[in-house]
Amino acid sequence: MRGQANAKENKKLRVLRAFAVFSSPMTTSLSILPILHPLRAGVRVPGSKSLTNRALAIAALADGTTALTNALDSDDSRYFIESLSRLGFSIQSAIRNPQSAITIHGLGGRIPSSRADLFVGNAGTAARFLTAFATLGHGEYTLDGVERMRQRPIGDLVAALNALGAHVEPLAHPSSFIPQPSICPPVRVIASGLRGGTARVAGDTSSQFLSALLIAAPYAQSPVELIVERGLNSKPYVDMTLAVMADFGVTVEREGYERFRVRPQRYRAVSEYAIESDASAASYFFAAPAVCGGTVRVQNISRRSQQGDIAFLDVLARMGCVITEGENWIEVVGAIHESPLHELPLRGVDVDLRDLPDMAQTLAAIAPFADSPTTIRGIASARVKETDRVAAMCNELRRLGVTVDEHPDGLTIYPCANLQPAVIHTYDDHRMAMAFALVGLRAPGIAIENPGCVSKTFPNYFDVLEELRG
Repeated sequence: MRGQANAKENKKLRVLRAFAVFSSPMTTSLSILPILHPLRAGVRVPGSKSLTNRALAIAALADGTTALTNALDSDDSRYFIESLSRLGFSIQSAIRNPQSAITIHGLGGRIPSSRADLFVGNAGTAARFLTAFATLGHGEYTLDGVERMRQRPIGDLVAALNALGAHVEPLAHPSSFIPQPSICPPVRVIASGLRGGTARVAGDTSSQFLSALLIAAPYAQSPVELIVERGLNSKPYVDMTLAVMADFGVTVEREGYERFRVRPQRYRAVSEYAIESDASAASYFFAAPAVCGGTVRVQNISRRSQQGDIAFLDVLARMGCVITEGENWIEVVGAIHESPLHELPLRGVDVDLRDLPDMAQTLAAIAPFADSPTTIRGIASARVKETDRVAAMCNELRRLGVTVDEHPDGLTIYPCANLQPAVIHTYDDHRMAMAFALVGLRAPGIAIENPGCVSKTFPNYFDVLEELRG
C-alpha cells in the first residue's frame, strides 16, 4: 500500500512539474512546458463518447440486460446516465473501475417514469437523443441544459418528431444572449408513444437529429420513413448509429443518405458490449508527433473503427506523417522524426472536414507549424457546437500571432515561425482546451484557461498528455 501511495505521489509531482497551474479568484490556467526531444511514447485513451451515448440509449430500449465495457467516464456520459435513471431505468455504473462497466436493464421500449426533469449540461448528443427517446413514454418530460445549450438548435428535430405524431414544444426562458432563429432547449415532451409515418429532417445542422430519430423509430406504432433535406453533414456518425442499432438486432432500409425506413422492431440486449476507444480523443495524440517529431503509439484502437474521426489519420498522412498499425494499435511518426524540431517538413493541406468536424480544432492547432497554408472547409455546423468553434479557432490563433482568414464554413491558417506566448481561451469547450494544448508542447509560454472543461469527454486528458514526456 505504501508503495502504491508513493507511486501516485511521484506521478502527481511529475505532472505538476510539467503543467504549472495558476489560479486567481477569477480564473485558472494551466501552463504547458514544451517537450524538447522527439517523442517516444505509448498512450491509451478512454472509450468513445459517441458510441457510449448510442449504446446507452439503445440498451435502455432493448429487451433485457446489457453490460457496456470500456464505457466513457465523463460529464457527458454521467448526464446521460442520470437522465436515464430519472426516467426510471435501473443502471449500475462502475465506470471508474478498470473495466469501465455500465449495466443497463432494458425494458423493451417502455419508459417507467411518467414525469421527469432531465438536465444535460452542454451535452448535445444527450439533448437530441433524449428528446426523441422521451416521446416513447407516456407522461410529461422536460429537458434543459446550461446557458450554451439554450442556444443550440433543436427545432428541426422537434418538427420531425411532431410530424411522426409526438408532442414536443419549446418552453419560454429568459436569456442574456441574442435571440435564436430556431427552437432551442428547454423543451417539454408530452408523450403518448410515437405514431410513426413520414418526416423530413434537416441534415446540415447536426447529424444527431437523424440519429436520434433512427434510435427511437423501431418503437413507433407504424413504420417510420425519414427523408433528409439540405444534405447530411457528419455522415460517419449516422453510419455509427446504424451499426450500433444492427449490433442490437435492428435493421434499417436506406437509400444512400437521403431516405431511411424503419419498421417496428425490438432491440435485443447484448450481454457484454465493448465500446471502442475514442478516435476523437486519440486525434490529439496522433497529432502530437506532427508538432514535436518522434513517434506516438495509441493502444486499443484500429483503422477498422466504426468512428469516422479515425479518418483524421489520412489528413496527417497528407501532411507528411507516417502511419503504421497493428491488430489493436496505431502509431504515428512525425515526418522526419530524427530531425531537429525546426526542420520538421510538415505540409499544409486544403481539406473538407464536413464529415469529421470535431477534427477541425486538432488540425488548426498543428497548422501553424506547417510549411504552407492550411484551409479547413465544410464546418459551418461547428458554429453551433459547444461554442462557435470557427470564430473561437480564429480568435485563439490570432492571439498566438498566427495570420488567419475566417470563412463562413471554415478558415485558412498561415505558417507562423514564432508563436507568441498566450493564455488560450477555451470558451468552456473541451476540444479547444485539448487541441490547443498541443501548441504548448512545442511553443513556450502557452497556457490553457479553464483546463477543467476537458471533463466533458476526457477528464484525465492532461495526465495522459504528460505521458508523452516519458
